[in-house]
Amino acid sequence: MKTDFEKLAEHIGVEFDDLALLRTACTHRSYLNENRGSGLEHNERLEFLGDAVLELVVTSFLFRKYPHKAEGELTAYRSALVNTVSLTKVANRIGLNDYMLLSRGEAKDNGRARSVILANAVEAVIGAIYMDGGYNTAANFISAHLLNTLDIDQIIKDKSWLDAKSRFQEVAQEKTGITPSYRTMKETGPDHDKQFTLGVFLGDAMVASGVGASKQDAEQRAAEKALEVKGW
Repeated sequence: MKTDFEKLAEHIGVEFDDLALLRTACTHRSYLNENRGSGLEHNERLEFLGDAVLELVVTSFLFRKYPHKAEGELTAYRSALVNTVSLTKVANRIGLNDYMLLSRGEAKDNGRARSVILANAVEAVIGAIYMDGGYNTAANFISAHLLNTLDIDQIIKDKSWLDAKSRFQEVAQEKTGITPSYRTMKETGPDHDKQFTLGVFLGDAMVASGVGASKQDAEQRAAEKALEVKGW
């Protein structure tokens, strides 16, 4: 009978000589806090390595695909392709959540924190593949499970590689000639757990508001809602 990690390796289409690397890639630090005698190690070193491999593969891909684009544009495109959202989608497609070793508390959390854990685990898996099979094997995995699943030209055409705040500013200036401004409407909660409500304005008219754990987060939420309100 195949072990869980043999099944995962088969599912992602990678043959491992050392399956312990794949198990480590799926081991979150929180699991070790509850299983100190497990003899396992957490995935953060592999995540560090996988992040670098992923960045190199995607950078090389964009460099070849867009030979006339400047460095700044290529950097923005790379950020659009390699982020928590896209990597979480990769994790969901390969069913990575079913193989994660997590603490009981982390296992119950299905919100943004889980998305970050899964995105980081994808990078750790890439690191494990690189350590076991080398650069080409890792590049093939990234191409199959990330690059080949994205409509990259459409992402760039729609400028969806811009964050919401940048996108709202660009469209607002184009359509109205006004640069959006942000104002703090409310702060709630203790210092260690504050919530900020910010409004985004075009001139004196508030378009939308957003709530976040920081003013920057609240601005992004406000901009996302403003894009929806304006149909932009």
